[in-house]
Amino acid sequence: MNERPSSGSRLDPWVDSYAQRAKNVSGSAIRALFSVASRPEVVSLAGGMPYVQALSMDHMADVAARVVREQGARALQYGSGQGDIHLREQILDITAEVGIRAHPDDIIVTTGSQMALDLVTRTFCDPGDVVLVESPSYVGALGVFRSYECDIVHVAMDDDGLVPNALRETIDSVRAQGKRIKLLYTIPSFQNPTGVTQPAERRPEILEIAQSAGIAVLEDDPYGLLGFEGDPPRALRADDDQGVIYLGSFSKTIASGLRVGWAIAPHGVREKLVLAAEAATLCPSNYSQLTVSEYLATQPWREQIKSFREVYRERRDALLDSLQAMMPEGTRWTIPAGGFYSWVTLPDGLDATAMLPRAVAELVAYVPGTGFYVDGQGVSNMRLSYCYPEPDRIREGVRRLSSVVESELEIARTFGTASAASPGSPTAPGESSTPGPDVA
Repeated sequence: MNERPSSGSRLDPWVDSYAQRAKNVSGSAIRALFSVASRPEVVSLAGGMPYVQALSMDHMADVAARVVREQGARALQYGSGQGDIHLREQILDITAEVGIRAHPDDIIVTTGSQMALDLVTRTFCDPGDVVLVESPSYVGALGVFRSYECDIVHVAMDDDGLVPNALRETIDSVRAQGKRIKLLYTIPSFQNPTGVTQPAERRPEILEIAQSAGIAVLEDDPYGLLGFEGDPPRALRADDDQGVIYLGSFSKTIASGLRVGWAIAPHGVREKLVLAAEAATLCPSNYSQLTVSEYLATQPWREQIKSFREVYRERRDALLDSLQAMMPEGTRWTIPAGGFYSWVTLPDGLDATAMLPRAVAELVAYVPGTGFYVDGQGVSNMRLSYCYPEPDRIREGVRRLSSVVESELEIARTFGTASAASPGSPTAPGESSTPGPDVA
């Protein structure tokens, strides 16, 4: 006779059996709102979905058909835990665009770079170890670090990314508390969520600080080839092949549905990552890898990336022009030189999390800033994404959003405060709210 757990809850009788790391991961009221925000009448400035419609679907169909027709038995079979050797060689052509010189053996292919992020954290971090992150930082990374019970510490940013003096002071402060710092996680190019980029002159200083402190740098670079002007920024990994673990992805430069990413790591680290990957998934999808490989071999991928850049530049301009024309006085925003996002700061006294239900009711959605912090910061911030909606939809979305902000300001002027936050909306300290893939 099967026995049920003697405790728990009526909704989930197994709740008392979960590991502590699982209890630290939860959904949120914000995430629930996005199930409503996904309706077609809502202009979503929230999701970080690439505009895959810019691809030729006929060409993609030809690529997929050739893989099955010519390599079907291999594509549908298990493969190497490290990833297909030919694809790893082709990845070197991609990373050469950001100055990286490496060997195929340095690469492990993963199911998206999110998996690589998970593997690195699993390999390096014990519960209580410190991971330094930007302030604000990618919500998907925060969720991974929390799931491994890391102590996440934000490092101040300015319009040029991580502030070197703030990084030094944070390292000294954390170590004075007797804590171990294992990783510095950074998105130096077209950062998520702010859109800012570390300039070339600042990057060597960030590397020198990490090297002197003996801290491994985890460089996440999904947007590096999607700049709107000039050459792609030089990767941190290009100047330190022993202290930097580099994460890349085809999600933004081909298609996110293929779920193919990679890590480039020093030899010893790469060995550990392969073992961790094999324990998690045995191997990445051969079919997806061979599809990406065939695409790179037969399609003008550099021209396609150029096309993506032009699409996103036009949409970035539509967002920035609309913010300038419509948002009320006191609103500020970043001016991204590439990538998918702009970071908006609302006028004093407004709460972006509290305002979100009203915005969704007015058929516009964004991501509140608190989701990109673990310490309660970001109340007056929001991330706006311009990558997916058409320019006219972006303009309409900003028009709706500006109306909501004006209404909140009027409430604040009349009653001294804007709308109260919804109970449970912000993520509580010590918990990780996991985003959906269309929000991250």
